[in-house]
Amino acid sequence: MSYHRLGPNVHDRNNALAAALSALRTELELPGAFPDDALKDAMAAVENHALPELDLTDVEFITIDPASSTDLDQALFIARAGQGYKVLYAIADVPSFVAPGGPLDAETRRRGQTFYAPDGRIPLHPEVISEQAGSLLADQLCAAFVWEFELAADAVVESVRVRRAAVRSRAKLSYAGVQAELDAGTAGPMLELLKEVGIKRVELERARGGASLNMPDQEIVQLPDGGYRIAAAPQLPVEDWNAQISLMTGMAAASLMVAGKVGILRTMPAPDERSLRHFKRQTTALGKPWDDALSYGEYLRTLDPTDPRQLAILHSAGMLFRGAGYTTFDGTVPADSVQSAIGAPYAHTTAPLRRLVDRFVLVICEALSNGREVPAWAREALPELPAIMASSDQLAGRMERLALDTVEAALLVNHIGQEFDATVISGSKPTKANGNNGNGGSANGNGGPSGTIQIAEPAVTTRCYGEMESGTLVRVRLISADIPTRQVHFELVG
Repeated sequence: MSYHRLGPNVHDRNNALAAALSALRTELELPGAFPDDALKDAMAAVENHALPELDLTDVEFITIDPASSTDLDQALFIARAGQGYKVLYAIADVPSFVAPGGPLDAETRRRGQTFYAPDGRIPLHPEVISEQAGSLLADQLCAAFVWEFELAADAVVESVRVRRAAVRSRAKLSYAGVQAELDAGTAGPMLELLKEVGIKRVELERARGGASLNMPDQEIVQLPDGGYRIAAAPQLPVEDWNAQISLMTGMAAASLMVAGKVGILRTMPAPDERSLRHFKRQTTALGKPWDDALSYGEYLRTLDPTDPRQLAILHSAGMLFRGAGYTTFDGTVPADSVQSAIGAPYAHTTAPLRRLVDRFVLVICEALSNGREVPAWAREALPELPAIMASSDQLAGRMERLALDTVEAALLVNHIGQEFDATVISGSKPTKANGNNGNGGSANGNGGPSGTIQIAEPAVTTRCYGEMESGTLVRVRLISADIPTRQVHFELVG
């Protein structure tokens, strides 16, 4: 999901915000069109594609995604099994379309992932695969990795296996449509079971100390006065329940690879004390203090993303856990293999159309689950994958940060000269070299001390020139805000 999506009235390239966000593609050198050899490789793979021998087309899979999505990675089936549940989760068999060592393989390694730019996505695979032959579209005969789970009555995983199979989804459902049916009491048995299992998996997440950062869908809209605002649509409960099935699969993938002593995990350390203090100051500044009475995960679930201030907290929470990366192993399992936000070992495995590493995880897990040797091409790629994904993640992260800076400048552009109450998130002290000119900092913003402040409305986190102390309330004035350069200049008042 994109960090911010342009609303219909902001797409005009004559619009300053649309033009600035579009320019990020060139500035960051984001991937463009696919090379001819990669496209030819993709077309040949589709034309010569063969389905797996195992036929599971009798299973009534469904997909649940945003209504406009056409790159469908996952299809779901749930049924009761005694006191527990049987869950089948089909993941698009992208490896069957990408020849190891071929032009398409090389291009996907160059990209690393699908980039969700504010003005449109940049896919990892050509559309002939990502939105057509490789996508689990309704009524289309598809190849998939099918994860078969047996769950206890409390939704704890009792057994899991992975097999390649031919599948056919029965229906493409939307989150909004499914939620409406559940709320009205008209949903079918499978959707009711998704709710039942999803709620139980959320409780298991709480018990292990995990947290889900359920970011809202965000659309930037232009106001009649030329300013901008962000319209946020909170995630629906069914999105959380559906995500719990994906999290369960990622944890199962990690368990398979740890047991088989070969694979790649998504790891992340717990936040350090400095980051925690910074985050807690910000929650207080935004009127929703986190005081440790609730766990981190439980606190996040109390936030209302339709409130701009609480939405700002959700964005900050995404930065709380730093150091996320990929850890490979072949023979010796790493001692610290936990993804701290999830509270368990975890692997990316359910989005192969949109993320490179999942393609390798699926192949490794299927081999381990069936007692076969891991294919040499997948094993040999393991040492290279962390650097590829780190580079791709860094590029995606930089795009998000610059997009946020651009959007914040747009939110403020009609407020130049106005004063705001703000809370100091990170303070500053004058230096001997720069000193303090007595009015809160340098007049041009090019010298003197500065700190980070949080404004509640519009919810903006930015730098402010002047001497200030962390955690204090201050009065600031907006001196300038420029959308093309993403520059915002605040100074202390008095």
